[in-house]
Amino acid sequence: MTLSASYARLPESFYARLAPTPVTDPRLVEFNGELAAELGLGLDAADADALAAIFSGNVLPAGAEPLAMAYAGHQFGHFVPQLGDGRAILLGEVLQASGLQRDIQLKGSGRTPFSRDGDGRAALGPVLREYLVSEAMHALGIPATRALAAVTTGEQVRRDGPVPGAILTRVAASHVRVGTFQYFAARGDVEATRRLADWVIARHYPAARDAAQPYLALLAAVTARQAALVARWLHVGFIHGVMNTDNMAVSGETIDFGPCAFLDAYDPQAVFSSIDRSGRYAYANQPLAAEWNLARFAETLLPLIAGTPEQAVEQATGAVLAFAPGFAAHWLDGMRAKLGLEDALEGDRELAEALLDAMHRHQADFTLTFRRLCAAATDAGAGVRALFTDPGAYDAWATSWRLRLARERRTPAALALAMRQVNPALIPRNHRVEQAIAAAVGQQDFTPFATLHRALARPYDDRDEFAAYADPPRPGERVLRTFCGT
Repeated sequence: MTLSASYARLPESFYARLAPTPVTDPRLVEFNGELAAELGLGLDAADADALAAIFSGNVLPAGAEPLAMAYAGHQFGHFVPQLGDGRAILLGEVLQASGLQRDIQLKGSGRTPFSRDGDGRAALGPVLREYLVSEAMHALGIPATRALAAVTTGEQVRRDGPVPGAILTRVAASHVRVGTFQYFAARGDVEATRRLADWVIARHYPAARDAAQPYLALLAAVTARQAALVARWLHVGFIHGVMNTDNMAVSGETIDFGPCAFLDAYDPQAVFSSIDRSGRYAYANQPLAAEWNLARFAETLLPLIAGTPEQAVEQATGAVLAFAPGFAAHWLDGMRAKLGLEDALEGDRELAEALLDAMHRHQADFTLTFRRLCAAATDAGAGVRALFTDPGAYDAWATSWRLRLARERRTPAALALAMRQVNPALIPRNHRVEQAIAAAVGQQDFTPFATLHRALARPYDDRDEFAAYADPPRPGERVLRTFCGT
């Protein structure tokens, strides 16, 4: 495993150089061998002890130049001029055979100059949550950071009480955030902002380099990717939980799986995050939050956009305003696919919204409703209607849906097959994730974690052995609050 370090070639104001803090007794919990092979890490012959040493930070790979990245951010609308990697260390990057570069970062690897009052460590529970959910998002086809390894440290960390410590190895297209740009803009450092923008363009948006206005093109490209990403979140019922500007990656990947959760019964105002007391980042508010974050990104680029300040504001505003129609188009395309609609016809948006409204009023499970609709494309749909407290509400909607399906060119069987490819059977149900974490933390039993991980690896397949993982929680199993885990 040999790394390079292009971010370390940037000026030292971009980061703090330091090595991970060694841990006493690292033990491998999970290693993503498939991802390691995809990255070309050459770890096939490494045993569990060797992997634990590497992914705890006790042994540094060749070429690593460990550093903690500086960034700022708006947290629930309030600007904090210095945040940074308080418990994460970027080891470096790998160049895949495809030509793509991927960051390798340790999360929970010790204090850094950005830790403030934190201990720089991670608890086992949040590490397992991020491992499960980030890999599940990837399996669902949604751009996300990946989990390469999880290790326990042999040490306790103190949260509400002592809990086992752990380290996650995270893989990302990069770890540059909107907040990274804000860090330099808040300091009036236009040249550093330019250097960062040029690095991002070279890494993620090379076409922008040849545009008449490269930095405006960068803003437009980031906006377009975020519009597509957030629409895909909504298609699977995902709630990020903390969409602060320091948690929005400019690469267009989902990043930072803290108090994230998935809908059970459909509720557009659902909030699970214990720190989102106002519902700022509720399920249906996520597009608005993304657009707000992009406006803050645009502000950092204004000095780089050609023309007068007034022209820069006008052009940047136009780029950000493209988010809403872009998101709306992606959302509708995805909802058409979920409903088995291939052709784009008038009334499709209203049809989708009518279903969601009926689901909300009659407490229908989000994932199960759409999955059972796949079968309803070829039969009467008894399994779907049973999910509604008033099955007649589904029946009324289904009449309109079947009339619309009759206008499609595909056979019912072909419709059902296509729908199964976009409506997952399995998501990381909140109660299942919590059960896996509780077993690992409380009894050092990682079997529920491993089983859930296997189940989520193929979310669009019906597999009898994992059928129970599709079930929503019973009343006593419902998870009403999720926690950041820092």
